[in-house]
Amino acid sequence: MTNQKTLLEWEDIFKNFLLSQTSGDAAHSEDHIFRVVKNAKLLALEESASLEVVIPAAWLHDCVTVPKTSPLRSQASALCAEKASQLLSDWRYQAKLIPSIAHAIHAHSFSAQIEPQSIEAKVVQDADRLDALGAIGLSRCLMLGGELKKPLFNSSDPFCDNREPDDSLYVIDHLYKKLFKLAGMMQTNAGRREAQRRTEVLKRFTTDLKIELS
Repeated sequence: MTNQKTLLEWEDIFKNFLLSQTSGDAAHSEDHIFRVVKNAKLLALEESASLEVVIPAAWLHDCVTVPKTSPLRSQASALCAEKASQLLSDWRYQAKLIPSIAHAIHAHSFSAQIEPQSIEAKVVQDADRLDALGAIGLSRCLMLGGELKKPLFNSSDPFCDNREPDDSLYVIDHLYKKLFKLAGMMQTNAGRREAQRRTEVLKRFTTDLKIELS
């Protein structure tokens, strides 16, 4: 219990705030946040992390919308951590937990390249990255590529066999630039196991795509 409210009551506050905000891009919709919260709860239970830190961090990890194409993209998690800290303070969430929540939000981002310093931050980072993998991750990748009007692949070298991947130009390059690396970057044992399973989904997709293109 935090400040006389149960975590379920606090979740209603976080959820209502989320639903009042403008949605992000195709890969950062409300559904993405719901899935990250679910992932984070499961990982937190397996890793014995504090739900009083993990749950608000998961709900608020994308509380500021920064488009993928924005020059501020690498600062997105810092902006979210700052905004979340202010919101939690205004809502009178337990003050001593706010710095830990802010750190978990700041460290979740791939582009920020911040090492998580607590098990709670590790859980939130893994929970967010799991949603970039598997069938859901592939769907998000393709949806965002379509939104940004990128070609699906480089027709002369679709699978980056003889060139460096450039996901600013081609959708499939994002798998080689980032997604195939995530399983090896997971912070928790539970997250690593699930990331490996989901990575196999992506690999099967590229294998099938190669067959069809040949």
